[in-house]
Amino acid sequence: MSQSASVWLVLIVALIAANLPFANERLLALVPLWKRASKPLAARFGELVLLYFLVGGVGLLFERRLGQISPQGWEFYAVTGALFIVLAFPGFTWRYLLKHRKHRAG
Repeated sequence: MSQSASVWLVLIVALIAANLPFANERLLALVPLWKRASKPLAARFGELVLLYFLVGGVGLLFERRLGQISPQGWEFYAVTGALFIVLAFPGFTWRYLLKHRKHRAG
C-alpha cells in the first residue's frame, strides 16, 4: 500500500472511530452495558479517548510498515487529539444538538 493510501485509510478510520461513541448505545459498539435510555456522556468521552489511542496504533503500524518510525513530541499528540475531537463533531451534533422526532404509533 502506498503512503498516500495509508494516510487516507487512517483518516477514514479516525472519522469512523471518532463518531462511533455517539452513534450507538453500546460500549465500543459491541457490549450492551446500560439498561438506561442513553449511555452517559462520560462513557462516550471515555470511548473517544480509547478509540483515539487505537487509531494512533493503526497509524503507528502503517508508519512502521512504510519505514522508520519518527519520534513525536507533545505537539504531535496535542494536534492529533484536537483533530480527533473535530472529527467527532458530526456525531456529537447528531446526538446532542439535533432534535430527534419521536415516532407516534397509530
